[in-house]
Amino acid sequence: MKVAHAIGEALGEVGVNRVFGLLGSGNLEVTNALVASGATFVAARHETGAVTMADAYARVTGGLGVCTVHQGPGLTNAMTGLAEAVKSRTPLLLLAAEVAASAVRSNFRIDQSNLVASVGAIPERLNGPATAVADAFRAVRRARIERRPVVLMMPLDIQAAESASHGDLLPAPMPSAVRPAEDAVAEIAQRIRLARRPLILAGRGAVVANSRDELERLGDLVGALFATSVVANGLFSGNPWSLGISGGFTPPAAAELIAEADLVLAFGASLNMWTTRHGRLLSPQAVVVQIDHEAQALGSHHRVDLPVVGDVKQTAGALLQLLDKKESGWRTPQLADLIRDRTWRTEHYEDASTDQCIDPRTLSIALDELLPLDRAVTVDSGHFMGYAPMYLRIQSPDAFVFAQGFQSIGLGLASAIGAAVARPDRITVAALGDGGALMALPELETAARLGLGMLIVIYNDAAYSAEVHHFGPMGEPVNLVQFPDTDFAAIGRAVGLDGLTVRRRVDLEVLREWAASASRTGLVIDAKVVPTVVAPWLEDAFRSH
Repeated sequence: MKVAHAIGEALGEVGVNRVFGLLGSGNLEVTNALVASGATFVAARHETGAVTMADAYARVTGGLGVCTVHQGPGLTNAMTGLAEAVKSRTPLLLLAAEVAASAVRSNFRIDQSNLVASVGAIPERLNGPATAVADAFRAVRRARIERRPVVLMMPLDIQAAESASHGDLLPAPMPSAVRPAEDAVAEIAQRIRLARRPLILAGRGAVVANSRDELERLGDLVGALFATSVVANGLFSGNPWSLGISGGFTPPAAAELIAEADLVLAFGASLNMWTTRHGRLLSPQAVVVQIDHEAQALGSHHRVDLPVVGDVKQTAGALLQLLDKKESGWRTPQLADLIRDRTWRTEHYEDASTDQCIDPRTLSIALDELLPLDRAVTVDSGHFMGYAPMYLRIQSPDAFVFAQGFQSIGLGLASAIGAAVARPDRITVAALGDGGALMALPELETAARLGLGMLIVIYNDAAYSAEVHHFGPMGEPVNLVQFPDTDFAAIGRAVGLDGLTVRRRVDLEVLREWAASASRTGLVIDAKVVPTVVAPWLEDAFRSH
């Protein structure tokens, strides 16, 4: 058997059952072998789309995302999606063909290893026919353990060589979770005993550790409130003491409560500038405890009074064993009413809708009301990006993909496709801006071809409006970032989707019937949004530049 076939077969043996990609001569054989081993191949129309689909698939399933690309331009096309996956700490295996070492004049020759290392991915390689399967297993293991994308370079001459038998060779088992030190747990417990207004702030690490139950039990034991970073949105869904997202998307009443916390227990949250509003959201007097299984994450973004290395689930479990029931005085019936009643959906605003354009807040509230709660939401980057996480309720963190690690526009549609492939049983909503949608147009055909029944909502103000609203008030000309209007509904229909133009709230009523249909066709909503409404988080977004 050729090495290419052996690699496909071996990856099938370790559970790779879905692979995204774009095929060329360098990766066709290994992909065919994967499919022959039982995997389903999902063809994208651009390599960045393919990697982004695999990224979202991994986030939703909690498993390994796998993608396959051609050598040279196939890999360079994939780099933006790869950078997003790196910065979002997604376990992902990218199978990248590579020219043979002897092909020194090949048009496809580039330094692939240094290229992927430059964005933080891990370069691995098939070193020879005798070690190829072991090399592939090593790449899988590193992606899973280190929770980073690994790019496995597959030289064409090695792929074509005869494979040595790999027998019963399998990847080593995953290591045990990191246990926190006993004295560190005791110190956290003492800080909790002294606190009057504790807040549990959970991030991606809490989601990965599947720790909702332990964190909620801990919160109930000590009378804490809950909040999440944006990537953990939905972790405490339905809990009456949950304040939702901490950061630029926090409702005013919840922001006031977060600022009142005298103890912040950050479980698997980096406390970056977005979660803390550049450090202004947390009280300067609050004691900050940060728990993470990686030491380098501790204190890297925000002041930390007690840094603790440990798995989130294990640390919360150890605290449950150590602490007694404590009435903090933080939780009251009046506070529960305030948390329930003062959300973005109930916050008053002056509706700027006209006969021709709909206020993006009105649009988002209507989407929340008209769509079933059992839905997934993915969000592209841009001025509009907070409306979906602010107004659309999320039932669990695997129902929300926020492709903002690299802050590139154009990744939201592919994220939605990956999420929909992972969970075809629910409606997946892609929230896009017009600029990002135009960058991702090839994947509209992918959404139609796969028959995913997705809802693609485009907040269309015919501009890169973050720049319009930031630079316009400074007196800078902004005509270079404003464009003629695009008819996205017509484009959607052209590739086999349904299309709907929305200018008023009443135009959305057809969503009720569409969402209830068991055989719905994917729908593109071209929402002509009011261009003068400025998102409240915009100032913080540009503060980071």
